Amino acid sequence: QVQLVESGGGLVQAGGSLRLSCAASGRTLTTLAMGWFRQAPGKEREFVAAINRSGTQTDYADSVNRRFSLFTDDAKNTVYLEMRSLKPEDTAVYYCAARAGPTAQHMEHMYDYWGQGTQVTVSS
Repeated sequence: QVQLVESGGGLVQAGGSLRLSCAASGRTLTTLAMGWFRQAPGKEREFVAAINRSGTQTDYADSVNRRFSLFTDDAKNTVYLEMRSLKPEDTAVYYCAARAGPTAQHMEHMYDYWGQGTQVTVSS
C-alpha cells in the first residue's frame, strides 16, 4: 500500500506563490508515476500536473502551464507542486495521486492511490 500526505496549502493573495508537498510512504517514488489534481467548489476534479515514473517527462494542464512546476525529491520520497502567479480561479482542494504504471496520466481513474487533499485559497 502507498500512503500520500499533502501539505503546504493555505491562503494567499493573487499573484503570490505556494509550494505543495506530497510525502509518499510504502513505496519509493522511483516505482511510481505521480500526479496532482484539484477540485474547486461545485466543480469536478481536474488534472493539474503529472510526472512519469522515471522522472523524465512532466505534463501540465493548459491552465497552469508556465505557472506551476512539478518536481520530486527522491531522497525525501516527496513530490512537490510549486505554484506561482496564483489566480483566484486556482482556489481548490489539491490532491496528490500515485500510480504503479510508468507513464504520466491525466485521467483520475488511472491512479491507484490518493492523498486526503490540501486546501488552496487565492484571494483577489
